[in-house]
Amino acid sequence: MLRKISIQWWRFWMAGEGLSIKTGRALILCALTGLAAGLAAAGFYGLLEVARHYLTESLANFSPVLAAGEVALFPKGAHGAPLRWVLLVLPALGGLAAALLVRAFAPSAGGHGTDAAICAYHRNEGRIPFAVIPVKAVASALVIGSGGSAGCEGPVTQIGAGCGSAIAALLKLDAAERRILMAAGLAAGVGALFRAPLAGAIFAAEIFYSGLDIEYEVLMPSLIASTIAYTVFALFFGWQPLFVMSEYVFHEPLKLLPYLLLAVVVALGAKVYILVFRQTEAACRAWQVPAWMKPGIGGLLTGLIGFFLPQVFGAGYGLIQQALAVESPLAERFGALSLTTLLLVFVGKIFATSFSVGSGGSGGVFGPALVAGSALGAATGVALMRFFPSLDLHPGAFAMVGMAGFLAASVRVPIAAIIMVSEITGNHSLLLPSMWVCGIAYWLGNGWTLYRSQVRTRDCSPAHARPDAA
Repeated sequence: MLRKISIQWWRFWMAGEGLSIKTGRALILCALTGLAAGLAAAGFYGLLEVARHYLTESLANFSPVLAAGEVALFPKGAHGAPLRWVLLVLPALGGLAAALLVRAFAPSAGGHGTDAAICAYHRNEGRIPFAVIPVKAVASALVIGSGGSAGCEGPVTQIGAGCGSAIAALLKLDAAERRILMAAGLAAGVGALFRAPLAGAIFAAEIFYSGLDIEYEVLMPSLIASTIAYTVFALFFGWQPLFVMSEYVFHEPLKLLPYLLLAVVVALGAKVYILVFRQTEAACRAWQVPAWMKPGIGGLLTGLIGFFLPQVFGAGYGLIQQALAVESPLAERFGALSLTTLLLVFVGKIFATSFSVGSGGSGGVFGPALVAGSALGAATGVALMRFFPSLDLHPGAFAMVGMAGFLAASVRVPIAAIIMVSEITGNHSLLLPSMWVCGIAYWLGNGWTLYRSQVRTRDCSPAHARPDAA
């Protein structure tokens, strides 16, 4: 009898009258993509730690400040003063080594990987060569670990997207399914590394467009993949948020006015970042030297900035942690940053990232946008606190909301930005000012974006102009 019931249930499933085969197949594919991307993100984080320990710590005696949720895989190896002359040349050597690796094995693994993933989605049917996955991981670890100013999210988005694309190629899926798995892998990489699974899924739906449009087909697959990837990553490195901050609560409508000023400030700051990055890219393309040498020159310019301002080295997530702790009890634990230092970090990080990544170095521009936004937000909060002490403003809250607004304006992902800053800080009490600032900053951004491959809307995407598009 049990066997007969089982056979009838299987026929019911196969006939599509219950949960369809297509749905079950999609769930399995998205889960596999999430598993692969989660393992890849964990491996990439390990590579970053190895590079940081053996390059900046061992060679330059420099240990960057880590965020509260960052897990150090090696004991602190730096003691005493950093060797600034080593730091001057180390990013150049790292950039040069990474460029030679990319040139030899996977030319498409250079630059900031998110833009390459966006381009693959729109113009290459979601195809990312498998070689990009290991090459991007090692090259980015060399750049960031040697002190290059670049984010980890660009590499991990391309690595995650490459995992989805590889699974689709292995199973010989069509172009529409390949694009969906590629986007799900992208979401999984971001959700895992930032420990922000919901933001990662929404990021994957928003990132392909600079206008008010989303890729709704990828949203559900991205939720599944991002959940699995985050779970896998957390099994290795813990479930804690990436950052900690004091619990600020928004309950005074009058404070929307200073947050309005913050929105204007971060929108202008985002435009400065985009302009500097684009101009640096154009200048680097005009250099009359071999392409593989350009990341080395960019690394040398980054080292020159870091010689005087070491805070710009590396991914800089420790700087975000310090900005969130400004004028709070956490400042004693993570180190206090003055108003002058915050402004110097904002300017220095923009130029250092433009040199490191704009010259062709392997790394992301999204992470530095978080750093710049937090520094500018905290600086705005400190300035307003001094001018209007009666309003009881908190620079740490301005740092968090400033990150969100800066992302919304520079990367064109307003909804993901709101959710991401809440997930990475564990603070959900500032959703209202985050919505306010992100909406205004996104509107003031007027379509400016760091990613050249973004198109305005779905109607502008080559992916949706083809008959096989989903």
